[in-house]
Amino acid sequence: MQRRHIPVPVIAIVSALVWCPPLEAQHGTSEGEWAVYGGDAGHTRYAPLAQIDASNAADLEIAWRWSGQNYGPNPLIRSATTPLVVNGVMYATAGMRRGVVAIDPGNGETLWTWRMDEGERLAGAPRANPGRGVSYWSDGAGDDRIIVVTPGYHMVALDAENGRPVEGFGTSGTVDLMDEQRKRVDVPLEGTIGASSPATVVGDVIVVGSAHHVGLRPPSRVNTPGDIRGFDARTGALLWTFKAIPEAGEEGVETWQNESWAYTGNAGAWAPISYDAETGYVYVPTEAATGDYYGGHRPGDNLFSTSLVCIDSRTGEKVWHFQIIHHDIWDWDNPTFPILADLTIDGRERKIVAQLTKQGFTYVFDRITGEPIWPIEETPVPQTDVPGEWTSPTQPIPSKPVPFERQGFSEDDLIDFTPEIKARALEAVAGYRMGPVFTPPSLADAPDGTNGTLSLPSTIGGANWEGGALDPETGLLYVGSQTNASVLQLVPGGDESDMDYVFGFARPSIARGVPIVKPPWGRITALDLTTGELAWMVPNGDTPDGVAESLGIDPDLVPRTGKVSRAGVLVTSTLLFAGEGASGAPILRAIDKATGETVAEIELPNAQVGLPMTYMHDGIQYLVVSVGGGGQPAELIALSVGGQRSR
Repeated sequence: MQRRHIPVPVIAIVSALVWCPPLEAQHGTSEGEWAVYGGDAGHTRYAPLAQIDASNAADLEIAWRWSGQNYGPNPLIRSATTPLVVNGVMYATAGMRRGVVAIDPGNGETLWTWRMDEGERLAGAPRANPGRGVSYWSDGAGDDRIIVVTPGYHMVALDAENGRPVEGFGTSGTVDLMDEQRKRVDVPLEGTIGASSPATVVGDVIVVGSAHHVGLRPPSRVNTPGDIRGFDARTGALLWTFKAIPEAGEEGVETWQNESWAYTGNAGAWAPISYDAETGYVYVPTEAATGDYYGGHRPGDNLFSTSLVCIDSRTGEKVWHFQIIHHDIWDWDNPTFPILADLTIDGRERKIVAQLTKQGFTYVFDRITGEPIWPIEETPVPQTDVPGEWTSPTQPIPSKPVPFERQGFSEDDLIDFTPEIKARALEAVAGYRMGPVFTPPSLADAPDGTNGTLSLPSTIGGANWEGGALDPETGLLYVGSQTNASVLQLVPGGDESDMDYVFGFARPSIARGVPIVKPPWGRITALDLTTGELAWMVPNGDTPDGVAESLGIDPDLVPRTGKVSRAGVLVTSTLLFAGEGASGAPILRAIDKATGETVAEIELPNAQVGLPMTYMHDGIQYLVVSVGGGGQPAELIALSVGGQRSR
């Protein structure tokens, strides 16, 4: 049974495309710009800027605001966009149609806009949202383009100067990504595949992943497969396809028993894809196969689902892979961009790639060979008793770095501010199973009298799409995560699905808005990737209002809990910046990178939703973050010291 990564010899492959190495992956942003979604090719989210530091962070004020109020239907929807700043212009997505806007980064003036009316393609899109941003390509000789993937799964190239679609790219500037996409018999592509993350531009190749509907209760075991594809950046022509679900005769097909490869879908990459500038390799974090919590219709390990796959961007050939979960039935798909860095570990210079996960592990590999930096052991895990289900006898557990979240569930995890509260919590969970990490989902009304399995972290993490930020100078990796429980409960598919079982909805509670587990309920963790050890951990924010009142106890008995929210983080040469996330307070904190102590708190007009970024413009350093929620339109908020802005 196939378990570990399969490295292949690193060989030079002659490509018909001209290879133009992009920005280096391991040193953060350059020239004060933010040219890639994650800041740089390796998605470190690190900027070597120092104008804003501990001496003046408390003086940050709003320099300008840009509103998304007039950008399409449902203007109040939150926008998770992270803008780019290239050649003195900011680019971002806006509104439900995922329009593109160019903005003056010095004063917030709108320079141009573009939008596509996708009609029914938008209405049925599985990821109908403003998206997380755009991509940038240049030939280095004046042909500069902004690339956007729409909710209806079109890819559009826009002239960066004026926003007009680029003639010669696809058809009048547009590539229909449903063309040449694999499909299943009797399953339409429209409404089953889309995207929410920006495409990845590597030299003259654009690499595009895919996303599907949330797989809680899929209507069928049959679904569209989530292929990874490379396109010519100049013409939009399809260059290659990597099949995350293999076909007959291809590598990994034996891990899809009962020929389940022929009808199973998903296993795409909805998170951003990182790349190595020196080699042209892309690092693809894949998701689970159909469905998220029951896999009896797809027995076997199911390569290449929930894996980290290294692919040569010029050819589409797999270089190496590592399956992070065999036969994923926890919805712990890889949610975030892999992070690349060059670090000294145990006295050796190592080129690494680190994958953060929902389950609270960080998997770290040599990014060239795929060899784990620290041992990853196949460890026996609890097995299923759900009729028809198949579970792997082992799962790969990293020896280092230490987990950044609590894992598994026991009575010791229950909230216990007072003995009476602990007793209430014990009563609330009495009908559920508990166990270590990778304890599988179980039936509602199971024969043993239980009603599902309690799981930590929850099905949405742990970490999620917000990911982390890496300081390449120190090797410290900063991760925002949340600590909350899920009930992994299965109920019959019935008339709703042809699957035997789908996700049930159960949630133990002792008070409205209060998690059943001990705090902190949100946290920011610093891991030292040069040693694999914990550097520090702090709660993400203060205690939510009303916790003591909901529990009926003295507020003095409630410690600082943090919010049930995942922080969005950014690191510079001077400070760590962290918003509290979509469910947190409207605050951006400047944090001491070495200790986790708060240096300053900056009020925002609304909650941080997009990931913060930073850049220099006309000698001024700006921090920009997308905020939203509370019935207010989405906004981009630019901060500078004293609210100073360019003129």
